[in-house]
Amino acid sequence: MAAAREPIVQVFTPDYWEEACRHLARKDRVMKRLIPRFGDVRLESRGDAFTTLARSIVGQQVSVKAAQTVWGRFLELPRKLTPASVLKLKVDDMRAAGLSVRKVEYLVDLAIHFDSGAVHVNAWDGMSDEMIIAELVAIRGISRWTAEMFLIFHLMRPNVLPLDDPGLITGISQNYFSGDPVSRSDAREVAAAWAPYCSVATWYIWRSLDPLPVAY
Repeated sequence: MAAAREPIVQVFTPDYWEEACRHLARKDRVMKRLIPRFGDVRLESRGDAFTTLARSIVGQQVSVKAAQTVWGRFLELPRKLTPASVLKLKVDDMRAAGLSVRKVEYLVDLAIHFDSGAVHVNAWDGMSDEMIIAELVAIRGISRWTAEMFLIFHLMRPNVLPLDDPGLITGISQNYFSGDPVSRSDAREVAAAWAPYCSVATWYIWRSLDPLPVAY
């Protein structure tokens, strides 16, 4: 059987990015300083929804290198990575690829939700962020944080504020509070100036900690 390969996909960037940067630079002194440091680099979305979420599950609680290794092995199992093909895989083969028992269960549950239509992918464009989060967190292994990362990196929703993200809290502490501890309430107060582009501001806060952009 031929090994599965990740499909070659077009990379998308948000059409609101330049407008968001102008807004943030006007409203926030830190953003005015941060944004020019990173030139034309911006958020990118790639891949399909199922593959993106499957990859996020595989990468949970392991190093980036380990996640890449396991993901590569997992991709070799189906002819094509789809919900239906994952449901046909043998548990022993998935375990042999390096997946834990729990992650096998999570991937199967993800595939069931997509295959059965329990997640309304084609309706997402008309759904609010919270409605999409509610659908995603009903899948085993997907937390609110994972759902928020999906909203930012895959759906490119402009106004997501992931308060459960340690990097965001650390970045706000360093950039706005001289390294002092920051509460969720503090973070919300800072982010009030970012709306309606909290996702973009969060992206720049992450870049202030690690200049290399993250692909989700």
